[in-house]
Amino acid sequence: MEEIQIISTCLVGATSNESFSHKNIEMTPWDLKFLLLGTSQRGLLFHKPKQENNNIFKSSLIDHLKESLSRTLHFFPPLAGRLSTIKNTNDNTISFFINCNNAGVEFTHANAPKLTVAAILDSTRAPLIVHPLFPLNNIRNFECVTKPLFGVQITELTNGFFIGFTMSHCLCDGTSFWHFINSWSEISRGYEVISKIPILERYFPEKMNLPIHLPLKMYDEKLFEKFEVPPLIERIFHLSKKSIGRLKDKANSEMGVISISSLQAYLAHLWRSITRCRKLDDEKEVVISVLIGARSRLNPPLPEEYFGNANHMKHVKTSAGELLKNGLGWAAMQINKMVVSQDSEEVMKCYKDWAGNPIIFTKGSVFVGDNTRLRIYNSPRFNIYGNDFGWGKPIGVRSGMANKSDGLITLFSGVEEGSVDIEVCLLPETLQALENDKEFMEAVTKN
Repeated sequence: MEEIQIISTCLVGATSNESFSHKNIEMTPWDLKFLLLGTSQRGLLFHKPKQENNNIFKSSLIDHLKESLSRTLHFFPPLAGRLSTIKNTNDNTISFFINCNNAGVEFTHANAPKLTVAAILDSTRAPLIVHPLFPLNNIRNFECVTKPLFGVQITELTNGFFIGFTMSHCLCDGTSFWHFINSWSEISRGYEVISKIPILERYFPEKMNLPIHLPLKMYDEKLFEKFEVPPLIERIFHLSKKSIGRLKDKANSEMGVISISSLQAYLAHLWRSITRCRKLDDEKEVVISVLIGARSRLNPPLPEEYFGNANHMKHVKTSAGELLKNGLGWAAMQINKMVVSQDSEEVMKCYKDWAGNPIIFTKGSVFVGDNTRLRIYNSPRFNIYGNDFGWGKPIGVRSGMANKSDGLITLFSGVEEGSVDIEVCLLPETLQALENDKEFMEAVTKN
């Protein structure tokens, strides 16, 4: 494993956030359910700036990124804050807030003098060397009472840069995560004001009692929960635009419909392929879990600029035998029916049910268990390859070590328009079988 040398670490605050200074932001059920899980970690890979680009930086690239980060945080004061808590002695519960105190985000400058761009980009199996390229590893979201809610690590490679981002999942979802990164890249390129100003006030339906009270006993019991993570391997599979189109056409043709989306088609292909490679008994229940975005489903919808979490997890269940017997179209239609059912009424039901009976996700209960589940995270719709910080667009994207588990699937847009990169995390024997599965590999190797 290549050596990572930490050159410096500091805290960077917003240039100015007087209007939000020390303001407490209430946290929604969408935010609170992630307290005991790990953070969100995404990273971008870049070539080194060409000589002619050097004039865009008044000083060094690192100083430029630090200064532009500070100016971007002016628009996103929660990122530079911390979580805060209040114990409610009258009912033995605890409440959490986001305290916009400008305590600062963690900024790390590192060097990996022997690590090349190709070592990261060309490896089909995601190399473990990627994990140390992220800051704030091995922390859970509740620890951001004292630790930063956001951290960034800029690592100089032999012939490039890797920028790793770690953000508390209690702060925001993927939509807002990339909203911030997109905005930082704009400021870094010379924008005075970002193109999409975030809306920082959290969403609550009328007549909801605030703050939300979490049972202190349940919270305390899970703080130091121990569990054993099995050996896992990560690999990136690429689906071209043409290959995705073929899967979508096949799924719709099999069902005699036109309503199955590209996403539903290739998720069905992935679900069936991994289930086949897991060699489960026919009667074994298998589950695919998909994060459902709430912004556009509410009535009225939340604005695109809403900064925070706005999603919930929904599940599609069947037996292994049923899934494999019925074909791609049938599997895609089961996912389609679940997605279509998530209207405003269903979104609000999930929201209010949680507020009435809080269940905090834990890694032990959600991510470690049997090998019958797939969990789908991230979205290929996020603007990843538009993040030009001033010397060119990224050439690759990777995730960190947080929340990795058997069956975790992370979706990214591909470099080519309309393509998708699928990061799978599986047991070694399942991944080996998947790589030898002709039906699956045909879809990810054909242009």
